[in-house]
Amino acid sequence: MAVAGNAALVVVDVQKGFEELDFWGERNHPEADGNIAALIDVWQSTGRPVVLVRHDSARPDSPLRTGYAGNDFKEYVAERRGRGGGAELLVTKSVNSAFLGSPDLGTWLRGEGITQIVLAGIQTNMCVETTARMGGNLGYEVLVAYDATYTFGLEGPFGWRRSADELARASAVSLHGGGFARVVTTGEVVAAAG
Repeated sequence: MAVAGNAALVVVDVQKGFEELDFWGERNHPEADGNIAALIDVWQSTGRPVVLVRHDSARPDSPLRTGYAGNDFKEYVAERRGRGGGAELLVTKSVNSAFLGSPDLGTWLRGEGITQIVLAGIQTNMCVETTARMGGNLGYEVLVAYDATYTFGLEGPFGWRRSADELARASAVSLHGGGFARVVTTGEVVAAAG
């Protein structure tokens, strides 16, 4: 696996509000936060660009709503902002895809000559997956660092309930098997980018 010298690390919605497990339920991938931090460190130390995405929820009861402490980035992300030698971009959004935020991610990537993106963050089957699908559709080479993402259990139609692990695996299979992205481990990305 090759990681381009200008590949962008897109860190999706790593916000304090996702720590409110009474709202979200049980999560998976307890190692994800450490893996996200490791990816940011590698990107910053190699001068690659980092995109930080923040979800500004319009729902008044959301832990990610604007004006609420949960909207802020988790401490380990906030501490790393502005520390790298490469470009850094903040994208805010109120929908699932980072490509539908402000400023326009696609315009920025094209302006920087970036054709490869690496995704990490929260939630695997929501904003990470949607961003990966759109990135793939828009012609970017997309890598998803699977163990640098996490999600929560969810109930769908007909009373169907799936655990966080089941949803994350289904997302990985859809992205990888469907050709939207290559799903890899943090270790693989770090080894290729270091």
